[in-house]
Amino acid sequence: MPNNAIYRLKDVGQTVTAQGFVAKVRDLGHLVFVDLRDRSGLLQLSFDADHPLKEEASQLKNESVIEVTGVLKERSNKNKEIPTGDIELLVKTLTVLSMAKTPPLMIQDDTDALEETRLKYRYLDLRRPVLQNLIRLRHDIMQATREYLNQADFLEIETPILNKSTPEGARDYVVPSRIYPDHFYALPQSPQMYKQLLMISGFEKYYQVAKCFRDEDLRRDRQPEFTQIDIEMAFAKEKDVMALAEGLVKHVFKKANQAFSDQPFDVLTYHQAMEVYGSDKPDRRFGLPLIECTELFKNNSLPLFKGKKVKAILVKEGAEKITRKLSDSWAEMINVYPETTLLVLKKEETLTGSIVKNLADDEIKGLIALGLETGDALMVVMAPDVYGPAGRLRLLMGEHFKLIDATTHDAFFVVDWPLYDYDHDAKRYVSMHHPFTAPKTLESLEDPGQALASAYDLVIDGHEVGGGSIRIHQKEVQETVFRHLGMDEKMIEEQFGFFVKAFDYGTPPHGGIAFGLDRLVMILGKTDNIRDVIAFPKTSSGQCLMSEAPGQISDHQKKELSLK
Repeated sequence: MPNNAIYRLKDVGQTVTAQGFVAKVRDLGHLVFVDLRDRSGLLQLSFDADHPLKEEASQLKNESVIEVTGVLKERSNKNKEIPTGDIELLVKTLTVLSMAKTPPLMIQDDTDALEETRLKYRYLDLRRPVLQNLIRLRHDIMQATREYLNQADFLEIETPILNKSTPEGARDYVVPSRIYPDHFYALPQSPQMYKQLLMISGFEKYYQVAKCFRDEDLRRDRQPEFTQIDIEMAFAKEKDVMALAEGLVKHVFKKANQAFSDQPFDVLTYHQAMEVYGSDKPDRRFGLPLIECTELFKNNSLPLFKGKKVKAILVKEGAEKITRKLSDSWAEMINVYPETTLLVLKKEETLTGSIVKNLADDEIKGLIALGLETGDALMVVMAPDVYGPAGRLRLLMGEHFKLIDATTHDAFFVVDWPLYDYDHDAKRYVSMHHPFTAPKTLESLEDPGQALASAYDLVIDGHEVGGGSIRIHQKEVQETVFRHLGMDEKMIEEQFGFFVKAFDYGTPPHGGIAFGLDRLVMILGKTDNIRDVIAFPKTSSGQCLMSEAPGQISDHQKKELSLK
């Protein structure tokens, strides 16, 4: 069995065997040193001038795999940067298990390889200590999760990967059936219906570390296949699920030596989050709150303000810091939102800015009253839907001025979400979360546009880490929600008939939450790239450069699957 122990000064004098990769060979002429790397770290191997294996050691290639036996001794020149820096191994035997070619990237944390190269040779990239630590952290988080939920009497139950396609949510990945021509399975976007069926089955407490698949536009914190920590509880109310989620997160962070304070997590309403931060997952580790200004300009006749909402951000002592070049770059980045305008006003002896001459005295006084003092700047954002661009600007400013305190964690729940969002293109309502989310009150279903959901998201450091809701457990309520989403009886039966039928046989009230495991590891691992925390990720275009997936299949396979 391989020995992956990390040796220390106390182990000097022991005869040990070690296996691993050759990280570096240093030939000093009279001495040869080899750094051996395994999952536990580095161990220096020593070959003196008269050593019979000195010549063989000097010829070793980086990343070759070797096995050595020798005696641990204290180093004369110690390296305080690594745990084994006080010792070295005086080698007695050396066996080359596998000789390596020169690798296409440096196996070290600060490699200069392009991400494309790293992903093509992912098995080499994963040897780098930084990624080894992230994958180990992922393991620790999964084990801490299981530990916490097992102690709370939850059962870990697997649900199917091959499902039926449903119309809500993102696009499905589909799998053709060989046995049933022109019929397809869908890979699960989440185990949502199955975990609810488990509650109807009487299991009461379920969890799963579940693989999920969504065919959607990708970004740095999103992958086509990802992992959820999925949880469901029967007879639970919002406060019960939120208390469990808070306890689990604190337990996981404690196991990762990054515990939160003992204070309960804050709770914000969706309305508060959007009004103050312009985001439903705001980063609150810095200030710069949004200031509502729409009412201030309600009488302004400029076309610039017509049909738009207005938000402002006050920057103390920002008059000199915010240059024209800087504000232009911010304007360009938030102009991805339709009909967005960014204005910069500065308080010097008077209020200055391109629009000041077109403002009424009461508008200028109103702006000054927001707290503007000499040397301050005011960033004014206007758009038909101002929250997106204003929230984006706030984040850009926080990053530029280095206001985000990365040494702390901030966690809170966002509640009182709208039950529906209106899709103007499709001219119908769509679920804000999913169509199984219970309304706050049954009466609210009479006005879909005003209905609130019994839903909650958990936000940590500006990332949506978890989301869930109390579920609908009454058949007539579920059918009403389906109808609000534009489904007729035939569509309900075709898509969800088996699920709705289960409601006829007794359904306990239930609710749950799902955590994004990958995002949790990102936060704890202090990386902003989701690909760093997944062993074999896809690119931003959904490809695996290493295996060259997706790939074509043979004509024979297509014929078997009845595909043209």
